[in-house]
Amino acid sequence: MYYLSAITLLWAFSFSLIGVYLAGQVDAYFSVLLRIALAFLLFIPLLRKQWLRLDYVLPLMLIGAIQLGFMYIFYYQSFLLLTVPEVLLFTTLTPVYVALLYDIWTLTFRTRYLLAAILAVLGAVVIRYDNITQDYVWGFLLVQGANVCFALGQVSYKVFIQHRGQHLPQHAVFGCFYAGALVVALIAWWFLGTDRYPTTSVQWGVLLWLGLGASGLGFFCWNKGATKVDVGTLAVMNNALIPAGLVVNLIIWNHDADVVRLLLGGGIILVSLLLNHYWERKTRALSCSLTH
Repeated sequence: MYYLSAITLLWAFSFSLIGVYLAGQVDAYFSVLLRIALAFLLFIPLLRKQWLRLDYVLPLMLIGAIQLGFMYIFYYQSFLLLTVPEVLLFTTLTPVYVALLYDIWTLTFRTRYLLAAILAVLGAVVIRYDNITQDYVWGFLLVQGANVCFALGQVSYKVFIQHRGQHLPQHAVFGCFYAGALVVALIAWWFLGTDRYPTTSVQWGVLLWLGLGASGLGFFCWNKGATKVDVGTLAVMNNALIPAGLVVNLIIWNHDADVVRLLLGGGIILVSLLLNHYWERKTRALSCSLTH
C-alpha cells in the first residue's frame, strides 16, 4: 500500500502536466519515446548480469511493451480528443479490467474483487461525470486501450513475480521492462512521429520530470507495490488516482471542480478499499481456521 499510495500522489500531477504543457503542442510519439528512454537510462546502472536470463528478460520486455509502450501511445493520443477531466473519467474502468484479467489468468472467479472494483468505478464516475466533447467516442476507445494495456501489465507482472518467487531483486532486472517499452516507442515514433519537438524549457522540464519521476520511479514502485497487495486492493488503488488528479488540477491550475462530488466520490473509493480489506481479512481468517 505504501508504494501504491506514494505513486498515486506522484502520478496525480501527470494528467495536468500532459494536458496543459504537452498535448497538441509536442508530438505525442516523441513524448512517449523520450519518457521511456529516460526511464530506461535511469535503470541501466541497476541491471545485474547474473539475473539477465532469458526467462526473466523476455517476459519483462513483453510486459513493458504492453503496460508502458502501447499504453502510452493510446494514452497520449487520447489527450488530443479529450480534456484532462474526461481522460480521468474514462480511466475509471481500469479496476474492472484488473480484477477480470487476474481471474481469467488464474482461472478463478472472486466476486469480492469485482465488487470492490465496480464500487471504485462508481466513486470515480460520481466525481467526474461531465458533458463530454463530440470526439468522446474515439477518445473513450483510446483511453480504454490504455486502460487494458495498463491493467494487463500490472496483472502480468504480479503473476510473473509470484511464479519467480520474492527472491528476485526486482530493481536488478526492471530495466528490461523499459527496454521492451522502448522498442515499441521507437517503432511508433519512426513511422508515425512528426517534427513537433519541445520548444520551451518548460516543456523539456516537464518531459524530464515525467521520464525520470513519473515513468522511471513511478512504474517500478507501482509494479513492486502490485506484488505486495491482493488484486482487490490493486484494482481499487487504480482509481485512487482520480480524486488525487482532480485535486491537483483544482489547486494548481484552478480548474473548476465540484468539491461536494469530489468528496462523495472519494468517500466511495475509500469505502471500496476498506470493504476489500475486510473481505480479505475475513477470507484469511476462515482459511486459517480450516487449516487448524
